[in-house]
Amino acid sequence: MIEKSRRVPGMKPLSRAKSHVASAQKKSRIEDADGQPLSEAFEARKKLALSSIVYIRFEGPDALARVPEGIDPSIPYPVQLQSPVIKLNPASITIESLLTGMVRVLAWEPNNSNAETYRAYVKAVRPELFEELIAAGIQKAESKEWTVAEELFFAASGLDPERPEPSINLALMHEEHAKYLSDSGNEEDAEKEDDLAHKYYQYLLALKETFPPAYYHAAFFFLRKHNYDKAVALLTSYIGMSDDEERTKRAKSILEKLSSMGYLDTLFKEAYDFIQMGEEQKGLERALQFVDKYPDVWNGWFLVGWANRRMGKWAEGERAFHAALEKGAEGADVYNELSICEMELGKLDAAKSGLEKALRIEPENVKIIVNLGALAYRQGRIKEAEGFFETALEFDPEDRIAREWLKRLGSSAKPKGTGA
Repeated sequence: MIEKSRRVPGMKPLSRAKSHVASAQKKSRIEDADGQPLSEAFEARKKLALSSIVYIRFEGPDALARVPEGIDPSIPYPVQLQSPVIKLNPASITIESLLTGMVRVLAWEPNNSNAETYRAYVKAVRPELFEELIAAGIQKAESKEWTVAEELFFAASGLDPERPEPSINLALMHEEHAKYLSDSGNEEDAEKEDDLAHKYYQYLLALKETFPPAYYHAAFFFLRKHNYDKAVALLTSYIGMSDDEERTKRAKSILEKLSSMGYLDTLFKEAYDFIQMGEEQKGLERALQFVDKYPDVWNGWFLVGWANRRMGKWAEGERAFHAALEKGAEGADVYNELSICEMELGKLDAAKSGLEKALRIEPENVKIIVNLGALAYRQGRIKEAEGFFETALEFDPEDRIAREWLKRLGSSAKPKGTGA
């Protein structure tokens, strides 16, 4: 199995984390998993990716004399150009340029009329290429080179559409990208990435031949989305089908934790959903009922603090977040949320301490870095604030709040929404 094991996502209430599924029936990427047309942006990427491809035929005595072994001269073959040319010199065509051209066409046009011939040739010449593409895709995803990683996984899928590894890695990649965008404060695009991950999981879970890693990773995806019933069903199914002792042990531990911490309680689900939808007062009411029922569970206190913070009730939020920490909470989100309340209450030293703890836990979390900049500004450390905002933009050049701060620093006008 090539799918790479990843760190299991945490179970913290605020953590959130169109490409398109290549099905076992070789569904064209002109449609997504639901049969809908692809986005214009995707079509533009496809057009650009194939713009350096030209098709050739081995015709005429000279060309036929140079036909590589395994090539069928009766069909056209794609060649990857290194630079634009007016007329292709047959002598410049190499096995590598043919291979690269075929792999790229399989990535973006898996239903090409000659796809099966291309697949057979590539597999014969480079039998290990599928594994190499998956490994390269994982490496690029870990380096946050999302579009390159996606094309590599597409290529692996086009090369062997029956195998599920490209799809599970695409799902994991989109989840990772969603988390990165969410940490940067870009919730709208984060949700789009999570939607793509969801589509891949839907496809994988519907396969006739069960693929256990899909159940495992999809369970944690649904945990992040706070769909605990679905997560429980997937973890239970995974335990019954997996021979991976370590993951099975982890799945059982999560099931026990979900039960003991009240995650399956309707009050918790309703509280989270109301707060997420902007109905903080209703969410607060459910959260308070939940902590009455589970007074020693930190997640309930976090929800109480989160609802209060969003309503601008800083003192109430501060008390709830402290209660969460006392009950065992230790994630970056808790310290970040607490620090926002402390800043608004004028407790700047305490806020600084909390944000520094949060940053040690998640050093690349743009929201935390921006809040440190906002705090430095409040304390009169303008140059230091500017440094934080510039650092935030190094991690995410599109971060709106950091850009707004840098734009307005010269006028000493504090932008709205200092807490991220």
